[in-house]
Amino acid sequence: MNTTKLRSKRVIVTTAAVAALAVGGGVWATAANADPDVSGSDRDRVGNAAVQAVGGGTVLDVEASDDQGEAYEVEVRKQDGSEVDVTLDKDLKVLTQQAEAADTGDAALPDAERTSAEKAALDAVGGGTVLDAEKSDDQGVAYEVEVRAADNTEWNVELDAAFKVLAKNADD
Repeated sequence: MNTTKLRSKRVIVTTAAVAALAVGGGVWATAANADPDVSGSDRDRVGNAAVQAVGGGTVLDVEASDDQGEAYEVEVRKQDGSEVDVTLDKDLKVLTQQAEAADTGDAALPDAERTSAEKAALDAVGGGTVLDAEKSDDQGVAYEVEVRAADNTEWNVELDAAFKVLAKNADD
């Protein structure tokens, strides 16, 4: 048996395995760190630029963009309840603003109902940002409110007609 040849094969196989692991591990690490959500002070800075661009409102979502030439995609709810998608470059220059199409399936909540539903849902999860509030078509549930808490957990809160919390569930 040629031990030199055997040792050489072991070295080659071991080296190839380590190289494959390094490449695969690098790809895995890159994919694991490719979080589209922007958080912390970056989220605040980007969100503020988008809100200023649309003339005021509340930031609903901030994500890193994977589109060529774009750095961020921001969803803003204006004071009138309409929503606008804003894309920004890395220097926070506005590239596009696009009003979202109204959801024709749901009637808008009157202001007083929306305010009460939003307050009840925010109280139920300890604060955050309301992403959506609408009348429910589920039996025994009057309102459904989606909230993003300060820790970025999204909650679905179900309320009765008196704005009492019936259920709250964290999105997975």
